[in-house]
Amino acid sequence: MSDYSTSRLHQLTEKIIRALKRDASYELDKRIAVGDLLAVLWQRGISVLRGYWVRWQLGATRGLLFFGKDVTLRHKRKISVGRSTIIENNVFIDALSQNGVRLGDNVTVAKFSTLQCTGVIQELGVGITVGDNSAIGAYSFLGGQGGIQIGNNVIMGPKVNIFSEDHGFDDLERLIRLQPTRRQGVIIEDNCWVGANSTIVDGVHIYSGSVIAAGSVVTKDVPANSIVGGVPAKIIKTRC
Repeated sequence: MSDYSTSRLHQLTEKIIRALKRDASYELDKRIAVGDLLAVLWQRGISVLRGYWVRWQLGATRGLLFFGKDVTLRHKRKISVGRSTIIENNVFIDALSQNGVRLGDNVTVAKFSTLQCTGVIQELGVGITVGDNSAIGAYSFLGGQGGIQIGNNVIMGPKVNIFSEDHGFDDLERLIRLQPTRRQGVIIEDNCWVGANSTIVDGVHIYSGSVIAAGSVVTKDVPANSIVGGVPAKIIKTRC
């Protein structure tokens, strides 16, 4: 393929992505070879076709849905997705809950992730909401029993675990599994970065602009624009 044809293909691809993402500043890396770019476009095209088959089964959809292989969706009518949502291969979503699973525009749920809204049907879960332009990293687990709210422009590394429910264990006379659960929910505000292998437990509120270092266990609220890390996570410094 000539340099002119290559350039035209890159420009056309950029134009399509900008329209889908509604981001006029999006630029494709020009170092991507034509063969590789065509392979990506082919894969995306196939995932769009899968998405068309799934869309009518969901509670609500807007725009294109990019849908991977071997994805399991349960209680599909409780799942809503925005424009240009990407659900990659081997994702598991069980939306049985009060509010279901709501994914905003340009959301990515990366491969092998699990979104589970109800643990046992004795107590219906609250659900999971993910804002626009946010991404859930590969192999992550989100337990939405007590409710998880993720804002806009939140990025996550792989293997992030978020638990919005805790189990009681104070009564020595009762089996732990029979003691009541506690639910406060988890909130992650806009423009946060959650590093790989991090764990966020029930009751935590991460305020806007914060960064969670890889491998952290977050047990307390994180103030806005803070960088935290460690087990348990502590404030390392602030971004302002």
